[in-house]
Amino acid sequence: ADLEREIAEVSSEMDRMAPNMKALEQYDEVQARLHSLEYAHREMASSAKEVTQRFHAVQQQRHKRYMDAFNKVSRAIDDVYKELTQVEGVLLGGTAYLSLEDPSEPYLHGIKYTAMPPAKRFRDMEQLSGGERTVAALALLFAIHNYRPSPFFVMDEVDAALDNVNVTRVAEYIRDRSQEGGLQFVVISLKDNFYAKAQGLVGIYRDRQEECSKTVTLDLERLDEDSDDADADGDRAAGASGGESEEESEGKHDEEEGDESDEP
Repeated sequence: ADLEREIAEVSSEMDRMAPNMKALEQYDEVQARLHSLEYAHREMASSAKEVTQRFHAVQQQRHKRYMDAFNKVSRAIDDVYKELTQVEGVLLGGTAYLSLEDPSEPYLHGIKYTAMPPAKRFRDMEQLSGGERTVAALALLFAIHNYRPSPFFVMDEVDAALDNVNVTRVAEYIRDRSQEGGLQFVVISLKDNFYAKAQGLVGIYRDRQEECSKTVTLDLERLDEDSDDADADGDRAAGASGGESEEESEGKHDEEEGDESDEP
């Protein structure tokens, strides 16, 4: 009786416990899924590390290229600005330089451009006159060209805000650069100072009869050559006529001496 009662109690307790007979199968499934997630995590971490390394490599290359361009333009801009601003009494010209707002990541921020005209104190670019800003902008343009040269420039009335002195300096600079070879300038201008420094002129006019625009060209270099040839021909002609007059005077002198010798 005692044994039966004990068996009944154990059976009742086992019924209350209700053991899960599929626990092992579920454990195996969870274990397999854990291994799969761990493998995926390792793959993602490896991919993230590779992407990070590639990002830093591209970032370093970007920084290097940016700084190479910036340093070259920064070194050239002061020389160009000095050449454009040389005036009588101030042979060294003005001063111009570039500075980075954030040297660590310069491509994410701006560049400060400072230009000081000759014999003037430091002022912000916004406080310079229109002509001074124009010269500073041209200096920056030509400095950038030193880094990435282009075959030609097209400039539309860049001299509009310049006085005659600065127009002459800019025109002389452009002419010097064009004579170095490999670079051409097409300048639209209304200033005769630019005309005098040009190698050729192209004029646009309206034909009232045909009601259309036409062009007229003038090669100033050929015109100068023709003028020099004409001057040379005139000098040679003057020299020849002068020689003939000397020979004629010598002949007349000889005749006079002969006449005097014939007299008793």
